[in-house]
Amino acid sequence: MASIKSLKKDIDFLFFEVISDCFMFTSLHEGPKKAEVQDLIEEAITARNELIDRANHPDGKDNPAIVRAYYASLRKELFEKVDDYFERLSAISRQ
Repeated sequence: MASIKSLKKDIDFLFFEVISDCFMFTSLHEGPKKAEVQDLIEEAITARNELIDRANHPDGKDNPAIVRAYYASLRKELFEKVDDYFERLSAISRQ
């Protein structure tokens, strides 16, 4: 099992990539698309903060099996959320 520190670094790195791509998009495009991407940035920041908070406070601290399952599901959720944000940004850019 990877460390909690490593998980939090992964969360920060992946959300930084999403947000930096959003900022790149907003620097290149104007109009209503820019507002949609700003909303996506705010949503990504909120999700990042929520995942960091959840990484700091695991469920079932007394049972190692529960903690491992908790962090495995958290990592899976991280990748799903980041993938969803990239897909939404791609959909906005195709409009």
